[in-house]
Formats: sequence, C-alpha cells, structure tokens
Amino acid sequence: MSLKIALQMDPIEGIDINGDSTFAMGLEAQERGYKLYHYLVDDMSYINGKVRAHAKPLELRREKGNYFTFGESRHVDLGEEIDVILMRQDPPFHMGYITATHILEHIHPKTLVVNDPASVRNAPEKMFLTRFPELMPPTLITSNADDVRAFRKEYKDIVVKPLYGNGGAGVFRIKEDDQNLASLIEMYQEFYTEPFVVQKYLSDVRKGDKRIILVDGEAVGAINRVPDEGEIRSNMHVGGEARKTILTPREHEICETIGPVLKEQGQIFVGIDVIGNYLTEINVTSPTGIQEIKRFDGVDIASLIWDAIERKL
Repeated sequence: MSLKIALQMDPIEGIDINGDSTFAMGLEAQERGYKLYHYLVDDMSYINGKVRAHAKPLELRREKGNYFTFGESRHVDLGEEIDVILMRQDPPFHMGYITATHILEHIHPKTLVVNDPASVRNAPEKMFLTRFPELMPPTLITSNADDVRAFRKEYKDIVVKPLYGNGGAGVFRIKEDDQNLASLIEMYQEFYTEPFVVQKYLSDVRKGDKRIILVDGEAVGAINRVPDEGEIRSNMHVGGEARKTILTPREHEICETIGPVLKEQGQIFVGIDVIGNYLTEINVTSPTGIQEIKRFDGVDIASLIWDAIERKL
C-alpha cells in the first residue's frame, strides 16, 4: 500500500527514541513506504465542514540526537489527503482531548483514525475498566469523604489516584493508620472537578505491574514493570524496571474477556495493566511498551499494528 499517515502527537523534540511507541510505529510506516506527516493537536481545526491541520512532512531515523527531519509546513485537509491518523497525544484525558475526538469523528472512518475517536472518548482508562467488574480489584470512584473513609475501614490499605491522570502522577498509598487521608481528600476535592479513584492496595505490585499489549483484540506481548524500592508506582519514567515475562492463565483469561469488546469498538492498539490477578487499567489513549517488548521477546508489535490497520483499510 502507498499511504499518507499523520501522527497527531505531542512535540517530537525530546522523545526517547529507544522507548517511544509512536516513534517505532512511525519508523515501521516509513519502512513500508508510507508518507509521514506530523502535527500537534493545537494545529488542527474544524473549518466549514472540513478538518484541517498545519502539518509538516516527517522523516524518521534511529539516530540519537538527529532522529527526525521536518519538511515545510502546509495546511492539510485531513479528510481528503490523509489515509490514516494515529491519535497519539498523551493524556491527561480532559476537555481538550475530548474535543479532539469530536473533531476527528467528522473524517473517521473515511480517514481511519487509530484508535476510533468515539470509542476512545467513551473509554477513559479508569472508567472503561468498570465494564469488567469481575476482573477489577475492589474499587471506589467518588468525591465523597465518608465513602472513602468507609472503604478504607473495610480494606485497611488503599491507593488513591486521579480518575483522568496518567504516568502514575498523583498516586498515593494510604495505610490503615495513616493520618493524611482527610488532607488528601481535601486536596483532591480542591484540585479536581471530577471524582477520584480509590482501590484496595495490591501487595502483588511488588512483583510487578504487567503491561500487556493487544492488537485488534488479541494479546501479542507483555513486559513486567517492577517498581523501585520504596515506590508503589511501576511506571518506567519514575524508576520502574522493565523485565521479561510471560502471560499467566489468568492473564490470558483477562485478555480473552476484554479482547472482543476492544475489537468491536475499533481499538486497534491497547495496553492493559495487570497486578496479580486483577486488571487495573485499560489504556486506549496513547499506550506504550512496544519497544521494550521487542527487545525482550523479538515481537515486532509496530509491524502487527500496521498489518491490522491495512486489514481495516
């Protein structure tokens, strides 16, 4: 296929070319002979029924410090000139993100948006999870202090985190005797307009928080992310260590349960997080981990994603 691909992402300057999933997907697209463009969300506009973006032709190479070249920016009609848009800007999932999905709906699926913008909007990570209560740890989503206190009384050791956060930001562990719960609730109530998430602390997190990648509803690879000493967050940018792993029977069961739903919703590239026997997040907005999996297992997930996209087209 000869395709024109637009990467809707954050600034490409400063990314880690050895860890960034969008970079790997862009390289694979380029190797297939596709033409790449890059634009920021703020460069996209709805204009009299058209969706346009100030986009720059892009060339990529795996050369540290010299890994991209931009061409001259031009005003591109995304609905007429582009075949596929990779919606890869990072969360947080806020009104700007939601608005971008509404705009992209005007051109999808004529221009294939990955992942489907309406499904992304309806599947924020920690809310989408609630469709599968049998797979989740004990969970409370609330703004009510009394409910949080009752939840801690029942489960003793809890984790509190933002509903629409990302990257482990704002995640706190509160033990049974911790006197900071009231202050933490007040902070969340002051700084967030939406409810927050409270979950039972899972001690299995010390063994790792497994990231499993699904492509078009099928599990294709995984890494285990082990938190640093004294840390409950396993995110690699806060010190988590990526390790080789295999899927357990329970993890296969989780993937087989959610996979058909993801496929039906047009969620081609999804990363889920599993701690112990529990599904803790479903990442559909901008999942990561494909380069680490390739280094450990040799599975080229970027290629599998483009194979799935080509089948869609």
